[in-house]
Amino acid sequence: MIPAFDPHALRDEFPILSEQINGHRLIYFDNAASAQKPRVVLEAMEQLASHGYANVHRGLHVLANRATEAFEGARASVARFVNAPEAAEVIFTRGTTEAMNLLAYGLASSIQSGDEILLTEMEHHSNIVPWHFLRERRGAKLVWAPVNAQGGLDLEATLALIGPRTRVAAITQMSNVLGAVPDLPRLADAVHGFGGILVVDGAQGAVHFPTDVQALGCDAYALTGHKLYGPTGIGALWAKRDLLERLDPFNGGGEMIEIVTRDRVTYAGLPHRFEAGTPAILEAVGLGAALDWLMSQDRAAIELHEKALHDRAVAGLKAIGASLYGESPDKGAVLAFNIPGLHAHDVAQILDQSGIAIRAGHHCAQVLMAALGVSATARASFALYNTMEEVETFLAATERAQARFARVRPQQAGAHA
Repeated sequence: MIPAFDPHALRDEFPILSEQINGHRLIYFDNAASAQKPRVVLEAMEQLASHGYANVHRGLHVLANRATEAFEGARASVARFVNAPEAAEVIFTRGTTEAMNLLAYGLASSIQSGDEILLTEMEHHSNIVPWHFLRERRGAKLVWAPVNAQGGLDLEATLALIGPRTRVAAITQMSNVLGAVPDLPRLADAVHGFGGILVVDGAQGAVHFPTDVQALGCDAYALTGHKLYGPTGIGALWAKRDLLERLDPFNGGGEMIEIVTRDRVTYAGLPHRFEAGTPAILEAVGLGAALDWLMSQDRAAIELHEKALHDRAVAGLKAIGASLYGESPDKGAVLAFNIPGLHAHDVAQILDQSGIAIRAGHHCAQVLMAALGVSATARASFALYNTMEEVETFLAATERAQARFARVRPQQAGAHA
């Protein structure tokens, strides 16, 4: 049996959780947008900045060696986190957005007019817009896999869309709105059967589930540091060596070169071929610290804890008649909802008055919003440091918001009569 997870045991590791917001203790349910940072991350960055900072790779002095060792140690941590066959297959990026742009740019020369790129209706814009570039510039065709009535990927319909023109399938590991978790190994088998590649947006999935890129069967996988309790401006792309070696370089400049002359340039080997210029050294070290810290936790117990928070919030919102989006089995701990008669922005602002931070809007998923027939939703997203007491406070505040506007609406109607 998996032991119960106690979030109170580690809340002190997150300084911001003791903050007061509008006179209330902060309840932070905006984790899908960006998670808070434990002290170990802050201290790792401060330690390097104070005692070991220099530029990496090319220096011969002590500080350069310290910084390089810390930077490459962070790369090794990413490789362990995703179970990459080798650390050289891990490319540091600014996040999932840059990783997807790197892939799309690098693949462009191999894409011909009429080649198909399979996306799903629930993708984040970071996993849509870069592929639109290939539609605009290379004549690729975007093929859209539908979401089913439960708010999950319609697997059979998706499999039917995969065929001999499928060059890339770019699919989320976990929807940032619906929480849906597609069957990636099965999709990988289908895509590979036609000679295509599977690219996975792991920005949300990496947070909630242990990730093994070899078990997923994907060819490339992207993650974002600031959602994984790490710094902003840092993330990583893992891809199979043979795929990386086929990609055209994304950025040019220092570090990614081997030889530069007046007439030609040759490029460095992996991973530096895709890391032009001075990298985000401190942020990479912070990301490595975050991943090492997360890997030291009981992730199976954390997953059950986050699910319990999610399920209680679902039950409470249903009790007041809220509309919920995404109820597929085994979904992740993200909850999109609307309260009849209230705009999602109003809900978020009212909850903020009680110190409760949630997200409201289209969540960079306008294709999904159109499929759902809504312009926006409110979203509560849960992390390992959230508690059941916080969920109960959130539900009580949501019920008060509903009651408050139920009283206001008749008066407004009379005023406009």
